[in-house]
Amino acid sequence: MSTRAATLGVAVSRSDRDIGAPDQHLWARLREADEQALTALFRRHSDAVYNFAFRRLSSWSAAEDAVQATFTSLWRRARSGRIDVLTLESARPLLLVMAGHECSNLLRSSRRHLALVDRITALDRGADEPDPAAAAASRLDDERAMARIREVLDEIPAAQREVVELVVWSECSMAEAARALGIPEGTVKSRLARARRALATRLDLGNPALEVSE
Repeated sequence: MSTRAATLGVAVSRSDRDIGAPDQHLWARLREADEQALTALFRRHSDAVYNFAFRRLSSWSAAEDAVQATFTSLWRRARSGRIDVLTLESARPLLLVMAGHECSNLLRSSRRHLALVDRITALDRGADEPDPAAAAASRLDDERAMARIREVLDEIPAAQREVVELVVWSECSMAEAARALGIPEGTVKSRLARARRALATRLDLGNPALEVSE
């Protein structure tokens, strides 16, 4: 079981039907509070949510918290019957929008994006693993670099940042981003164009920064 799965407490068993099941099928089962469907969606999309959250928060530990909060919130909504039908082929854009809200909550409550302290004690210190100090230093460098990028992004309107995060960094299509955000596709295109113009001399939007995954 991954660290994130253990932290969230989702079920780890899965049936063969979940491995290749379309997101729309899993989402329909989730609407009936099927825990195995939640597990399958978590396994499929938690890395994308984690990457998204790291870029938003500039902190590895805070990104872990955001993943936990996103899927915990999703499960609570499922159990209370408050999940709409999935109209997209993939649940990823909706999960990223949910993660964005959770990131905002974390920033407001604790300003964790300024805390560049990693959970070194959580590292596996096996003989075949990299030196923990070196690994922690590398991760700290990533956080500092991401914090500098966030400073640049914070200079443009939130609506433009949102489409940059979804379309450029998370590789959602224009249509997916539009449906997930509840805005016209043309609005996504215009916001992205304005963001590119504003950031042209300060940030390379053609090169997704700091690819991270576990």
